Amino acid sequence: MEKVHTSNANGGPLNFEDVVLPHLNAAYRLARSLTETDDDAEDIVQEAALRAFRYFRTFSGGNGRAWFLRIVRHMCYDWHGDSLKGAGDTFDEEKHAGSQITPEMLLLHEDNVSLIEDAMSDLPERFRELLALRELEGLSYRELADALRIPIGSVMSGLSRARRAFRRALAAELHRRQRTASTSPFTCDPRFSVT
Repeated sequence: MEKVHTSNANGGPLNFEDVVLPHLNAAYRLARSLTETDDDAEDIVQEAALRAFRYFRTFSGGNGRAWFLRIVRHMCYDWHGDSLKGAGDTFDEEKHAGSQITPEMLLLHEDNVSLIEDAMSDLPERFRELLALRELEGLSYRELADALRIPIGSVMSGLSRARRAFRRALAAELHRRQRTASTSPFTCDPRFSVT
């Protein structure tokens, strides 16, 4: 691979491998959370890496992770058109009303991964994006503001709304699963088996 270098604000050299490659896993997780398919996420990350490589000379230093994740985010939107942005992406308060179960409590149990994924998929795209970047990728508020190109105050208020919506979606999904399990005619205690 050809080494592509640029220089940071201090005049020091930066190279593509050091700025972009450490963030490929984070890019995949972001693409996967936005597209919801493994194949699309892999294709998007590959295309985003190529785009980052092609335009690396325009990178002026700063936060390489936020810069690359912004490219991935834009690739997701390009890949799926405006369907991801969804103007009709509204949050239905009644649909997600329920008891207050915190995400931290659910994350303690591996069996609840699908519960969390299902609840995340019910959220509007803008909420999923904020939660994925902050909670899964660990971006700071400043990094989020840079990656999304929005004011830091919008990041903070958006995360607050996203977390509140996530708690409601988790409670609604848990309630739905409990209702389904209790009405199923074939449920039985797994300790008992018919031989």
